[in-house]
Amino acid sequence: MRRRLITSTLAVVLVVIAVFGVSLVLVETRTITSSAQESVDAEALRIVSIVDSRLIGGEPVNPDILAEQSGAKRYALVTIPGRPSIEIGARPTGSVIRGYAEGERGETVVVEESRSAVTSEVGSTALIIVAVAGLAVIAAVLLAVRQANRLASPLTDLAETAERLGSGDPRPRHKRYGVPELDRVADVLDASAERIARMLTAERRLAADASHQLRTPLTALSMRLEEVALADDLDTVKEEATIALTQVERLTDVVERLLTNSRDPRSGSAVAFDVDEVVKQQIEEWRPAYRSAGRAVVHSGKQGMRAIGTPGAVAQVLAALIENSLMHGGGTVALRTRVTGNQSVIEVTDEGPGVPADLGARIFERAVSGRSSTGIGLAVARDLAEADGGRLELLQQQPPVFALFLSREARSPSDEPRDRPVR
Repeated sequence: MRRRLITSTLAVVLVVIAVFGVSLVLVETRTITSSAQESVDAEALRIVSIVDSRLIGGEPVNPDILAEQSGAKRYALVTIPGRPSIEIGARPTGSVIRGYAEGERGETVVVEESRSAVTSEVGSTALIIVAVAGLAVIAAVLLAVRQANRLASPLTDLAETAERLGSGDPRPRHKRYGVPELDRVADVLDASAERIARMLTAERRLAADASHQLRTPLTALSMRLEEVALADDLDTVKEEATIALTQVERLTDVVERLLTNSRDPRSGSAVAFDVDEVVKQQIEEWRPAYRSAGRAVVHSGKQGMRAIGTPGAVAQVLAALIENSLMHGGGTVALRTRVTGNQSVIEVTDEGPGVPADLGARIFERAVSGRSSTGIGLAVARDLAEADGGRLELLQQQPPVFALFLSREARSPSDEPRDRPVR
């Protein structure tokens, strides 16, 4: 492309120089010739006027006097009737330019100049024009190279950017070139790179969230199936199978929820639900895991609370908090339900060392963890809570107290929830 741009620019410049250069040489040649002819004619008139004045005054006319008074530098032939012809200067050979003048007493003056002087001046002018044309060609080549680099280099950069996008590197370059058309292409490529980066980030986030959120239901389901396999009593088998089916339904709900959130994290389908049922279900699901760890999970606080939210999402939030206490906490894990203003609150606390001071403000950020965990669980839990219009907060670091705030369902005073003892 550079070569084509340079060649085309140089061709245009050469055509322009050829057209205007030849025209200029022709015009200058005509101008120089006309000027030489006018100079010769003027000298002939000057000599004839001197001859007239000397004849009228009866003064002598000879070559020396005429040459001195007229300042003649060319050959001149003066013819006076009745007298011999007078010559001034040396007569030129070859082609000449001739000037003619006639006086009042019939005298004539012929002035001649060799055309070689005109030809020499025309040659000098042509050399100057050729030199200027050469400088113009050099300047045109330099400008063509600069312009070619200015256009070709951005195109190469844009091609490399497009190739990087195709190879999976969506980083925008934010590089502009000062050419509106090329800058527009760069804007489009950068915008595409940002969209691809967001899509890849969303896909990676979905994969990470799915692996984290599905791990707990799958673990609980496998534990139930193990109990089914070890049970001898038919009623126990039926009970465990029913619980396993419930967990399969929850697993399906988790998958649907993850897919929904990947498209629109604010698309929660909040409804009024019984908080006690969700809390009880989570306690029953996690009790075998805590029993295996030699620990307990209990529930206390208000009974009969109803809140606005998505039961499946609330269950996932509580599962993340309970699992967090199982992995990082210690002692008994307590789920406390209470009412504050127009909100229902579910608190999860344990007797462990709590959240390190340096992680308190960042505990809900992705990839932030006090131990060798993924750091995803609490971030996903907060996203789920906010999707339902609630919020998840760390109320206390030592001992740790996490609280899930949900909007309460409007109820009559007679339906106010009652305190529930610890069990």
